[in-house]
Amino acid sequence: MPNPETEDSLPSIGKPATRALANIGITRLSQVARLSKAELGELHGVGPKAIGILEKALAARGKAFAGSR
Repeated sequence: MPNPETEDSLPSIGKPATRALANIGITRLSQVARLSKAELGELHGVGPKAIGILEKALAARGKAFAGSR
């Protein structure tokens, strides 16, 4: 049985991006889906590479960024 805790963990996106998300209270992938790509891009430390990794991780779980559906 899949572990829900692991299923919702953030993928490896680099320390600056992980720190930027943590600073706004985002520690789970499901929380990332509440943000748009534009909102993520405004965060210092979150670049196109991190956004791409998060987008793929969300898609693998049938989710997308806010405003992308």
